Amino acid sequence: MTVDPSTRAGRATDRALRLGLLAVAVAGLRRRDPGAFVNALVGFAATFLPDVLERRTVLSVRPRHRVWVSAASLLHAIGMLGPYDETWWWDHLTHLCSASLVGTAAHLFARRRGHDTTRTVLAATLGLGVLWEAMEYAVHRTARRFGLEPLLVTYGPRDTALDLVFDALGGLCVVAFGDRLLGDRLLEDVEDEKGTAARGD
Repeated sequence: MTVDPSTRAGRATDRALRLGLLAVAVAGLRRRDPGAFVNALVGFAATFLPDVLERRTVLSVRPRHRVWVSAASLLHAIGMLGPYDETWWWDHLTHLCSASLVGTAAHLFARRRGHDTTRTVLAATLGLGVLWEAMEYAVHRTARRFGLEPLLVTYGPRDTALDLVFDALGGLCVVAFGDRLLGDRLLEDVEDEKGTAARGD
């Protein structure tokens, strides 16, 4: 079967981004930076979530969706090497990307279940955003208490508030463009799955 150029390009880009995550892990190891090392490995593992989704459902994840997951993971991992401290907008960018991924997953879930997509997307992005901030604070505080290098870093109440603002923006982008972000093929798979489930009931 002939593979179209955009699909080949998407697969190549995804592989390159995964290699980038492994490179960040190596850099973290060489610098003795556990935050960069662990976050890069967790991000690398996250790039296989589309494979899990495909195996457990009838959905077909497009290469551009895989690139989206890999790019968001790589941005976060690279941030642990310095950009989070040195580049003021880096944290905002990673939260926007991550929230858009969470929101898109919530949008997909809502479409499959016939739920209100707007409510589901905003609840997911803001709810998980708050949980992430709480976990970030807890990890940072615990590490400092025991004199360890924190795997996650928090920069105070103002930064937390801005993180949640960009989480909300990511969710609103999905509310506005959710179906376009998912694409026709994935949406057709969702409708097919809903139809199969309805016949099974």
